[in-house]
Order: sequence, then structure tokens, then C-alpha cells
Amino acid sequence: MLGLKLVTDPRWATLVESNIEELLTDHAWCEQKAATNAISIIAHNPELTDLVTDLLLLAQEELEHFQMVHDIIKKRGFTLGRERKDSYVNELFKIRIKGGNRQQALVDRLLFSAMIEARSCERFKVLSENIKDEELSKFYRELMISEAGHYTTFLGFARKYGQGIDVDKQWKDLLVAEGEIIKNYGKSESIHG
Repeated sequence: MLGLKLVTDPRWATLVESNIEELLTDHAWCEQKAATNAISIIAHNPELTDLVTDLLLLAQEELEHFQMVHDIIKKRGFTLGRERKDSYVNELFKIRIKGGNRQQALVDRLLFSAMIEARSCERFKVLSENIKDEELSKFYRELMISEAGHYTTFLGFARKYGQGIDVDKQWKDLLVAEGEIIKNYGKSESIHG
């Protein structure tokens, strides 16, 4: 369904289990960034009422996820660490289309957002199926379903507002590029690392 070109090696879940506190801190900040991203898209496109409506709900859900992760952090006696740099997202950002008109910028931002949600969904699936911690396994299964919905929301809006743009070609090109980028990841205790 996601179309990702490279799946995460299940051994990544074992690596992650060696430092749950780091994973949870990184995950919490990923949720915060996802909410901020949705609000930013809204701020740049306030005239698109359906997009604003759906992305407001998405941003609220991402903040709820942030709170859920923070609650797990507190429950386990950990402390939310400082925000982590997400090198994967930064590399994806570098391949975005530069220039173009406002419509192209919107489509590009929506596809970029869909890609991050797709990869997060895939990583949550790997965690849910491979992590030994039963509480976190169940938690990541539930979040996987939510991330899949976010992925389809962004991709759907890219197609809707990309009239006259070959959105499917751009998406396929992004999938290929992301497949090359992700080859360098899966080696650290972070959601995209």
C-alpha cells in the first residue's frame, strides 16, 4: 500500500530496544514536528477550506500522539530530552522541488509530508511486530494505523490540488529518491534513524 522501495530490516527493532528512552524522546519530537508541519501548511493555504479542516484534525491528533508518548516517558521514569535533529527528514527536504508556482509548492509540501508519514507508518509496523515490550508493541500498532491515514490524507490533497501537475510521477520519483536515502538509515535508536 505504501509503495516504499526499501523496507526496514526487523533487526532495527532490536537495536531500538537497547535504548527505549532515546526512541521515545525522538518519537515525541517527531509527533510535535508533524503537528507543526500541518499547521504550517494551513497557514500557507487558508483559502482551501477542506484542507484546513482536515489538517486541523490531523494536527490535533499529532499533538495527542505527542502527549501519549510523553505520558509513556513519564510512566517509565524517563524525562523528555531535547529535540533531536532528523537527518532523514533533512535529506528528504533537500530533494524537494525548488521554485515553481504556489500550486507546485503546495503539491511538493504535501508529497513530502505523505512520504514522512509513510515511512513512519512502516517503522511503527516494524516496531509493533518485532519489539518484545508488549505495551509498546500494542502502542505502535495503533499509531501505525493512524499514520497510514495521515499518509493518505496528504497524498489525496496533493492529487486534488495538483490539477495540471503529474502528481503520480512526482510521487513515484520521490519514492525512488527516498529508497536511496533510507539505505543510510536503520542504524540508530530513532524513528527515522
